[in-house]
Amino acid sequence: MKRINFLVGVTLALGVALGLLGSQMLSAQDNLKSGTVLQRTALKSAPGWEAILVQRIVPPGAESGKHTQSGNEIVYIQEGSVILEVQGKTAVTLKAGEAFTTAAGEVHNVKNASSSAPAKALAFYVAKKGARLEDLSVPAK
Repeated sequence: MKRINFLVGVTLALGVALGLLGSQMLSAQDNLKSGTVLQRTALKSAPGWEAILVQRIVPPGAESGKHTQSGNEIVYIQEGSVILEVQGKTAVTLKAGEAFTTAAGEVHNVKNASSSAPAKALAFYVAKKGARLEDLSVPAK
């Protein structure tokens, strides 16, 4: 009987741990889809392409999750601070007034450096005309 209670307890604890981990992973993927498109404009010199300006808010303690862009990305930190982790490079902390860029296909993760305040950023993308917000960032495999 003690063994069954022990196994039930371990199974329950493992289930809770996996559930929390899974919800954090889903939450990170949801952060890639969140944001407000502020402006879209066609690029006359590049037919079929447009510039897209997106307001991104990273909740306290949250992160984007490892992802890539199909093109270059320029991000300006408006409020708070973030930790930029680019695969193969040392992590960098950026605060309000600073910016970063990522290259097409570069695996990276953006974390809010604060556990109590959101971080706000403007992200600029060049993408195929009509691209959906959730298609601008793709989870890394």
